[in-house]
Amino acid sequence: MPLDSATKTNLQFLKIGGSLITDKHRPRTLRPQVLSRLADEIARALGENPGMQLVVGNGAGSFGHVPAKKYGTRDGVRTAEQWRGFAEVWREAAALNAMVTEALHSAGLPAIAIHPSGSAIAQEGKLVAWDLEPVEAALQAGLIPVVHGDVAFDRVRGGTILSTEDLFGYLALHLKPARILQAGLERGVWEDYPACTRLIPEITPKNLPEVMTSLRGSSAADVTGGMASKVIQSLALIEALPDLEVLIFSGETPGSVYQALCGETIGTRLHR
Repeated sequence: MPLDSATKTNLQFLKIGGSLITDKHRPRTLRPQVLSRLADEIARALGENPGMQLVVGNGAGSFGHVPAKKYGTRDGVRTAEQWRGFAEVWREAAALNAMVTEALHSAGLPAIAIHPSGSAIAQEGKLVAWDLEPVEAALQAGLIPVVHGDVAFDRVRGGTILSTEDLFGYLALHLKPARILQAGLERGVWEDYPACTRLIPEITPKNLPEVMTSLRGSSAADVTGGMASKVIQSLALIEALPDLEVLIFSGETPGSVYQALCGETIGTRLHR
């Protein structure tokens, strides 16, 4: 059930970062007030823009990441203990996704969870097959598909983990959204992390080498590596979809998700 061209033009993806809606320092701890506010902002934006189509994705936060790290799930699943860990990661990721979906319902939105683990297949940690007909059918019916970082069976590794960015990358190539909005804790991509005094307003293939120098110069390798990966992944997608725009911004600021959904440019803008 392919989407028509009008739907694609009005289609946006919104990632709700796991670090934004959970307390990353406390396992399995939701930030309910933040999640509720974000759901209300999404409802407000959709109410004012009835033609908008939206796919929401949430990260695993302090739910899925804890067992994922314990069992090394992303690197492969082979032993009985690792398969038990695989199931535990799935359970935790699904639990947080249920909370996200429930918050959207409480805000009056017709959200429906679509769990990638049931139909996505990876190979060496890369998503290579995913039945998207349910996502397309949901959009055609006026529903909001809600996907999430999840475990997946892997043809080489046995099992792995697919991030929300992995999922959005695959979805984007097939559904061709106009924008991908990534709402996390950081206001955007910082030129001088961890001082965080100079925000990079835009990133393109042309200034990427300069940006990567700034990112690699950070003292926080784990954070920088994550942001560097996010930037590279986004620009690779933009190369494939030249009309795509990606925003990286903070959802911690009240009203920011609403503003981004309504077309404002906030945070760091990535484009061709």
